[in-house]
Amino acid sequence: MTDNTRRDALRRKSLREVALEEMTKFERSETEFRKKDRAERAADLRLPVDEIKIH
Repeated sequence: MTDNTRRDALRRKSLREVALEEMTKFERSETEFRKKDRAERAADLRLPVDEIKIH
């Protein structure tokens, strides 16, 4: 019984690690997309991108 519990815990841990890894990848790609989109919109509106501070 303990062996099954241990195996299940390891499986859950690895699934959690994979999920966190995927979330991290998504967040990075989303950040890059936002930067690119912001720069494109600023270029269309002829705004200086460096001077705009977004909080």
